[in-house]
Amino acid sequence: MKQSMRAKRMERHHKRQSQHAKLSLVSLMDIFTILVFFLMLNSSDVQVLDNHKSVTLPAATSETPARETLLLMVNTENLILQGQKVADVPAIMQAGGDTIAALLEELEYRKARRQQSRGADSEGELAITIMGDQAVPYALLKRIMATCAAAGYTDLALAVEQIQSAEAASE
Repeated sequence: MKQSMRAKRMERHHKRQSQHAKLSLVSLMDIFTILVFFLMLNSSDVQVLDNHKSVTLPAATSETPARETLLLMVNTENLILQGQKVADVPAIMQAGGDTIAALLEELEYRKARRQQSRGADSEGELAITIMGDQAVPYALLKRIMATCAAAGYTDLALAVEQIQSAEAASE
């Protein structure tokens, strides 16, 4: 029996539809390769400190980039060292003295652990970065810095939100 043109066309169409589609992975792999190289090259330019929602950093122009040091966060409620709560700010403000006992104890502990793990020859300067909220009173910040110095952490850095200076904007 002879088939009509329409029947032949429908038969060809059904054969094409019954075959499974072939997926070309070459172009997809090219895209991912380019994406990996792009992310690798651009990820080293940005330095980000651990940010906490309750800490709003003051804005300032800063020329020196951040380093990987011990991180002390201070907001209006808590004093946090490396993610661990050390003391309550209202209790610190009510207590007298130039140093904060709980912070001093924790810093001494971390200093001893550092010296134990690195050996006795690690008598260099100990560094700490203080992330203080804008609303933290200066008296509290002064006591925190005095406590850090008493514990041997003499390399102090204050974290700020970097804004672009007028000279850098004109270049």
